[in-house]
Amino acid sequence: MWISESRIIVVMSGYNPVFLVILSLVIGFVIRWLLFKTGLIHSIRKVLRRVQDWFHVYQFLKVPEFNEAMQRNHFHRKVSLYLHSLPSLEDADFTNLVSGHDQNDIVLRLDPNQTIEDHFLGATLFWFEQKTQPDRISSFVLKIRKTDKRRILRQYLRHINTVADEMESQRKRHLRLFMNVAAGEGGRGETRWRSVPFTHPATFETIAMEKDLKNRIKSDIESFLKAKQYYRKLGRAWKRSFLLYGASGTGKSSFVAAMANFLRYDVYDVDLSKIRCDSDLKFLLMETTAKSIVVIEDLDRFLEPEKESAVTVRGIQSFMDGILSACCGEERVMVFTMNSKQWVDPNLMRPGRVDVHIHFPVCDFSAFKTLASSYLGVREHKLFAQVEDIFRHGASLSPAEISELMIANRNSPSRAIKSVIGALQLDGDGRKYAEMIGRQIGVDDVDVPSFGGDELSTVKDSRKFYGFFRKRNGRRTNYPKI
Repeated sequence: MWISESRIIVVMSGYNPVFLVILSLVIGFVIRWLLFKTGLIHSIRKVLRRVQDWFHVYQFLKVPEFNEAMQRNHFHRKVSLYLHSLPSLEDADFTNLVSGHDQNDIVLRLDPNQTIEDHFLGATLFWFEQKTQPDRISSFVLKIRKTDKRRILRQYLRHINTVADEMESQRKRHLRLFMNVAAGEGGRGETRWRSVPFTHPATFETIAMEKDLKNRIKSDIESFLKAKQYYRKLGRAWKRSFLLYGASGTGKSSFVAAMANFLRYDVYDVDLSKIRCDSDLKFLLMETTAKSIVVIEDLDRFLEPEKESAVTVRGIQSFMDGILSACCGEERVMVFTMNSKQWVDPNLMRPGRVDVHIHFPVCDFSAFKTLASSYLGVREHKLFAQVEDIFRHGASLSPAEISELMIANRNSPSRAIKSVIGALQLDGDGRKYAEMIGRQIGVDDVDVPSFGGDELSTVKDSRKFYGFFRKRNGRRTNYPKI
């Protein structure tokens, strides 16, 4: 035995020290490679975490998506923003890859029952998401050591609020369009609203409206945004309501989209045909969020005496200015659209229920120039004088009709303006009205005859490129003041 040990000593002493250093480095590199390249380090951390859990008592705090009254829990949204910004999300065992607001943007989303770590003031906290069956309602669960709870919990929750608010203020707010579903279509305990990204491109610069009226409306909205404390001082709910009335195609829906983009507010589109009773309408209002526009389109259609509707006039009045509207309408804009308010009870539109009335008439020359700038990129044109003269004699088209003609001839501004002139000439003195709507097919190489000569020949030639003609009565109406 003594001989073999001496031999080992002799053999080891015979190695070059440089070789021993290299051997140590190789062994260290192999161990490091096994730990980090193969993911063994994560398995070791899991084992260590389980061992630590044996020596600590934990408490679980749940953040549900909805409260007991089935209203959205705003803190749940803030926790979601905060957790999905944590670097430890990438180390979770299982995460979901989903498309972001940008089509080419791929983001990570926490999978239910997967845990991520967070560190705050020397404490380690754990988060995971639960979804109840069968409603799939989400809840975030915080796992915290009882020894750390009293020391850091309040500060940690304030930290989440602060980080989430900063994230929302720094990034451009992505808008959504919400639509209500019929009662029974949503699961038990599930919200009645379904949403899609709101990507409507309309702005106040692109809508066809008298410039002075447009500026007054923008000023009114900006004043509303800054008036929270003023409304509180008066004891009134911080909300604003608009009535938009005018014939179809005059730009009411585009105006709502422009308002949403200007305010950066979500849009809730209420479909009264899917409401089963007045109380149902109130519950829908309770589920809307702040910074939103609540829209009811074609309200006059549901107020017709012969129209059978589950929602009564009293229910709509309560929706406009009832106690619930005051409590759940904070930081909201309500918009009601009608084709005409002639037969609507004035009591329904009194101040307090509707703050601002805006009439959307058929197009005049000022609105035509706005459309020409937006659709054709033309601010001035030699044919504008002829268009203005025709408008002055009472001819008119709706903004939607003019825009369709411009889109169909967008490659040639002159041809587009001539097509509008032809359609206006068909209107004559305002007693007869016709439109030329349709898409030109393969006419890029075809010369359209000038509209300055024989009008009858012009109409015949135009019919080769456009669809059917329809007649309706219409007269030019001036924009009212707010």
